Amino acid sequence: MNTRPAETWATQTPQGAAEVELTRPAGAPGGLLALGHGAGGHIDTPDLRAVRAAALDAGLAVARITQPYRVAGRRSTPPAPRLDQAWTAVLAALRADPDLAAVPLIAGGRSSGARVACRTAVATGAAAVVALAFPVHPPGRPERSRLDELDGAVPTLVVNGDRDPFGVPPQRPGVTVVIRPGERHDLKRDPGAVADAVLDFLREHRWVAAQAR
Repeated sequence: MNTRPAETWATQTPQGAAEVELTRPAGAPGGLLALGHGAGGHIDTPDLRAVRAAALDAGLAVARITQPYRVAGRRSTPPAPRLDQAWTAVLAALRADPDLAAVPLIAGGRSSGARVACRTAVATGAAAVVALAFPVHPPGRPERSRLDELDGAVPTLVVNGDRDPFGVPPQRPGVTVVIRPGERHDLKRDPGAVADAVLDFLREHRWVAAQAR
C-alpha cells in the first residue's frame, strides 16, 4: 500500500468534537471515501479496515470518522438528527481541503454509520453510498423497518450477512445488495470479500480504475 502517513485530528461540530483519521494515497486522490462506525463501536472493525486498505490501494483518500459521542466516551447513540448534523459538519471540513474539494465523495460506514451516510447523502453531495451491515430493523422487531432510509437517491451498495439479526434489505431501484453467506452483523468472517464487493461497486461506477485490486 503506497500511501502518505495517516493524519488524525479533532474537528468541531455542532454536537462537539469529532475525530478524523485521514489517509491519502501517494498520488493525487481519485476520490474521497468517508467511513463511519457502528452505534457503540469504533472505526477499527475488520470490515472497515479491509475496505480502507482496498480503497487506498485503488487510489482513493479514506477518512474514518468517530462521532462526537464516542470521542466523549459514551456508547449510547444520540438521536439521528444529531448524528447527521455532526457527520455533515465533518464532511464539510474535509471538503475544505484543496486536494479533496473537487473529487467524488463516497459516503459510507457500518450499521449506524451506514444509516447516517444514507440519510445525508444528498445533503453532503455524495456521489454514492457504501453501507456495510445496514440494520434493516432492531433484532426481533421487523415491524420497525428502516428501509425508507435506503431510497436510492444516489447509487448505493449494501453488504450484509445472510445471518444478520438486524435483517437483510431487498434489492430496490438504485440500491445494489450483496449478501455474504455465513456472515452476521459484524461482517468479520471474511472482511476481504466485503472489500472486494466495495471495489466491484466502485469499478462499476468508474470511481476507481478497472485494474484496481
